[in-house]
Amino acid sequence: MNIVFAASECVPFSKTGGLADVAGALSQALAGLGHNVSVYLPKYKQTGIADGKVLLRSVTVPFDDQYRFCSVIDGGRRSGVQFYFIDYPPFFNRDTLYGTPAGDYPDNAERFALYSRAVLEASKILGPPEIFHCHDWQSALVPVLLRTSYADDPVFRNAATVFTIHNMGYQGIFPPDTLPLLMLPWDLFSLDKMEFWGKVNFLKGALIFSDHITVVSRRYAQEVQTAEYGFGLDGVLRKRSGTVTGILNGVDYNEWNPEKDRLIVRQYSAENLPGKKECKYDLLRQFGIENAKNAELPVIGMITRFAAQKGVDLIAEIADDLARLPLILTVLGSGDKVYQDLFIKLGRAHPGKFAVKVAYDNGLAHKIEAGADMFLMPSRYEPSGLNQMYSLRYGTVPIVRATGGLDDSVDPWDPATGKGSGFKFIPYSGAVLLSTITEALRAFQDKPNWTKMMVNGMKKDFSWTASAKEYVKIYEKLAPPKHAPPVEKVVEFSRA
Repeated sequence: MNIVFAASECVPFSKTGGLADVAGALSQALAGLGHNVSVYLPKYKQTGIADGKVLLRSVTVPFDDQYRFCSVIDGGRRSGVQFYFIDYPPFFNRDTLYGTPAGDYPDNAERFALYSRAVLEASKILGPPEIFHCHDWQSALVPVLLRTSYADDPVFRNAATVFTIHNMGYQGIFPPDTLPLLMLPWDLFSLDKMEFWGKVNFLKGALIFSDHITVVSRRYAQEVQTAEYGFGLDGVLRKRSGTVTGILNGVDYNEWNPEKDRLIVRQYSAENLPGKKECKYDLLRQFGIENAKNAELPVIGMITRFAAQKGVDLIAEIADDLARLPLILTVLGSGDKVYQDLFIKLGRAHPGKFAVKVAYDNGLAHKIEAGADMFLMPSRYEPSGLNQMYSLRYGTVPIVRATGGLDDSVDPWDPATGKGSGFKFIPYSGAVLLSTITEALRAFQDKPNWTKMMVNGMKKDFSWTASAKEYVKIYEKLAPPKHAPPVEKVVEFSRA
């Protein structure tokens, strides 16, 4: 089967979060199952390919004010996957992918509209697929365009669309005059299509026009159809509930595996754990915490985007209490300036207690997974999450809020039976989080049981093969493809 991935980021070329990991690993898993997979990406400043062959020198993309002309570069094949890059420096040659700590780039609608049209135009020449698999709002115009502007194009007559929601909190919402600017028909600006509280919602368009919708965990598939987690689109998803499937993200164990991880100081496994202690010492050295007494304290790791979604407001709420507990918190991340400043301030106020680095640092991320004793993810919501699954394989016990993929992948520890792999809490509360951390610290003192819990987690298998097979089942149901159902009036809920 010929499959085209449209994604705004993908490892190893560009990354701000889990979407990049999924796009890279799932495409490889599908190729490993014998499918022909191509991934189209914007060519960012950080992409890092300097000598790629130009396959299409000029792709014309119409805008209301003027035409834009981009090119398509051959990114080569990796692990059986073909990569293509949409090159338009005025839009993509920037220091960051989507914006700065001060906010999103004001021309993001134009940037990703150009990207989406270029994917369609390029695939007409380089090979039209049976399935367009689109990821998050940045590629949401692909299914919209296929069912509107390109509806009569015979090249795409047999092309079906699968759209994956990685995070409902990011929807691509723009002023209504965006539609004519992007040369999209005005009739899309209606409640049953892309109109959303007087604005244009890219994600809503994809949910209306895609043939099938996937969500990145079973629990999250249920959550997004509720007012609490649907971000105003729960009614749209309930309307299409028969074509919404939750598939838990997998883990690339070629990249995240302590038995062969070259970015950590010593490899180890469930059968040979001493190397983890050396990784702990190395992690503390990375943060300048080399006191031998500190090495005996439990180390809690966090690798996060500094945003309210990730529960960092709960950390702020209990920071003084954490400072009094016998632990060290190592934090790696970047994001909203208010939370970046918070963690920097905590690190200065409590040196040796809060160790913080504001950055994207893949090497240090591996060291935290290997060297920490516990891993903290107190997310307000978490569609899938990957770090908790990385942590399980590294014997780093997760402390998570029971939401989305965190709930699906972490089993609560039961000392009476010796079953379970971590600690979970439900109410979104600093007090409850503090209580759960305290429970984990008590459990850490029981070394035999703690080792049992570590090993339980290390033996769990979240490899991509099983998840990829679930996607293939969906693809096969769409071949020969079925167009999206007739658009009916959608009743919206949770307009808040």
